[in-house]
Amino acid sequence: MMRQYELVDRVRRYNPQTDEATLNRAYVYAMKAHGAQVRASGDPYFSHPLEVAAILTDMKLDDATIVAAVLHDTIEDTDSTREEIDRLFGADIGRLVDGLTKLKKLDLVSKRAVQAENFRKLLLAVAEDVRVLVVKLADRLHNMRTLDYVPQDKRTRIAEETLDIYAPLAGRMGMQSIRDELEDLAFRHLMPEAYAMIAARLADLRDKNGRIIATIESELAEELAAREITATVEGRQKQPYSVWHKMERKSIAFEQLSDIFGFRVVVPTVEDCYRVVGVVHTKWAVVPGRFKDYISTPKQNDYQSIHTTVVGPGRQRVELQVRTEEMHEIARFGIAAHALYKDHRVADRGTLTTESRAYQWLRRTINLLAEGDTPEEFLEHTKLELFHDQVFCFTPKGRLIALPRGATPIDFAYAVHTDVGNSAVGAKINGRHAPLVSQLQNGDEVEIACAEAQVPPAVWETVVITGKARSAIRRATRDARRAQYAGLGRQIVTRAFERASKPYSDEKLKSALPRLARTSIDDVLAAVGRGEMFSGDVVKAVYPEFMEERKASPPRPRGEAGWFGLKKAASLVFKVPGGEENPRSIPIRGLDGDLPVRFAPNGGAVPGDRIVGILTPGEGITIYPIQSPDLTQFDEEPDRWLDVRWDIEDGHRALFPARLALTAINEPGTLGMIATVIGDHGANIDNVVIRPLSADFRELVLDVEVYDLKHLTSIISHLRARPVVSKVERVNG
Repeated sequence: MMRQYELVDRVRRYNPQTDEATLNRAYVYAMKAHGAQVRASGDPYFSHPLEVAAILTDMKLDDATIVAAVLHDTIEDTDSTREEIDRLFGADIGRLVDGLTKLKKLDLVSKRAVQAENFRKLLLAVAEDVRVLVVKLADRLHNMRTLDYVPQDKRTRIAEETLDIYAPLAGRMGMQSIRDELEDLAFRHLMPEAYAMIAARLADLRDKNGRIIATIESELAEELAAREITATVEGRQKQPYSVWHKMERKSIAFEQLSDIFGFRVVVPTVEDCYRVVGVVHTKWAVVPGRFKDYISTPKQNDYQSIHTTVVGPGRQRVELQVRTEEMHEIARFGIAAHALYKDHRVADRGTLTTESRAYQWLRRTINLLAEGDTPEEFLEHTKLELFHDQVFCFTPKGRLIALPRGATPIDFAYAVHTDVGNSAVGAKINGRHAPLVSQLQNGDEVEIACAEAQVPPAVWETVVITGKARSAIRRATRDARRAQYAGLGRQIVTRAFERASKPYSDEKLKSALPRLARTSIDDVLAAVGRGEMFSGDVVKAVYPEFMEERKASPPRPRGEAGWFGLKKAASLVFKVPGGEENPRSIPIRGLDGDLPVRFAPNGGAVPGDRIVGILTPGEGITIYPIQSPDLTQFDEEPDRWLDVRWDIEDGHRALFPARLALTAINEPGTLGMIATVIGDHGANIDNVVIRPLSADFRELVLDVEVYDLKHLTSIISHLRARPVVSKVERVNG
């Protein structure tokens, strides 16, 4: 375990002006707080925060971050409090430690929800101070290094979480060295056989090609020195997880990989980077399509380098990364490389500079995702944002938009602005009209066509791949549905006030909001529209002295005067002129003999439906639409299934049974309006069943007879357009 003086010495090596007194005080405080606690390995628990601090000293971080690392588990795992940390070490360090503390005693329903809420709290703390994230990643790295001592089930969960969240997050922040180690450690625990196989293959390859690598290094270094370019050249090998991931992603064998070995060239200036590329491309043949300039167009995590692949000595394909020393430092440590202590200045809150594009992205993403989503949605969207194999596209005005690979014009529209995404109706890619679900490629110019009053279809949520787009679509869909319910609720409430002979106004309702336990008028109206609140309660809240005379009546038996003001509503039959009540033959091809044929009792079937016949010995054949859930009961009896089709001509006048379920407002005239729509379409109502849902709503189950699926769809569409109808669905089984 690291001694007190060793911790101070590690910090003093890169920061001679370190506050030794604070470091010493933190060491002693944490050691006493953790006391006799031990880790799963049997080591003193205090060794863990010290190892986390050691990882951060390798990144040369400021005193406050190192102290926070030493104290990061004190609030969570000991009797220490935030107030005590603030008093002893200052509010800045207290804020960092609190951001790293998991929530306790959460009133949540699942382990996944606990994980999601903890992660949400972590990222919201990160948005305030990114040093929280740096400490958290170091904490996760040391936990992964000691994962062998954890029980197997917990080990698997931690490794999956690391691979899903923390490794990509480290990559997004440009901390590539931490990302690589986290991925490899998680890979080793999740797929030990695959890890062992790839590691063995890499070791064999390294032994076999060691001499070639040394030759390439020396030849490249000599060539650059001859051109008076000061450069450090070193060979590198892909990590096992990176090799496995590429094999899986591209569906290729180990032998087909051409970039297992690569070379990094580090030079003093940006000008030297391009001089190196000129030398390399002049001496060796370039592999087409393998040149990427991330200096002129940095990645979102601030990564900058020039990547190129050439056919080098011995006809060997050689991948080169060319960068400056500063770029190399940022590539290794990411946002941690922006720390102000490097200039030996006094570090105040917000140690990382605002120049970090990665941190700007993180704060922007968190602010977007924090708007009203559940913890689970937040976790889902953040995962989507973390995997960032990118494509770069342009607006017609030349603005660069970076998106994950596989992104669509819908993702592009939301990346430009949420309003652009919500109103998008079409797209042009490189000047040509293209579907909104097209996959974008590097260099595409994308133009989005918009329309006012457009609401994004809910199905878009399954198409887009960026968290911002998915969150915005879900929010817009939710708002549109809420507006629809609020409109219906306003209609119900207005009529309730009319029946009570009381004047209604939004101002009067606003004053009654506390009595209704709602924060806005729209909340009340939407609750009434959804059937969650009775309109009479709204009247009483506005006029407490009002005594409602009309009481909600219990369900009436069929045949009595009902809530629609019509007698025997449940047995009304509307006939088409010339309609017959006698049973008809059913025009279906594929049925022979004299077997009785009938339609499914729960919903029937109409021409236009795909249908099947189910044979019941001694009873005949029942016709079901293919989407009927009742068919599942016959899954284990394939011999009873018959292949049948409709055998009817266009313009036929035969009627076929279908069933509709409606939710409608409970007021006189509702059934008449519904019956008028069906009658105007030339359809029959064969039966009606009415069920009370609440004082304001009733459910109707209508058995109707229609010509075909198009006829039925038209009826449903016109019913949905009626103001008294809240919902209409076809019933199949």
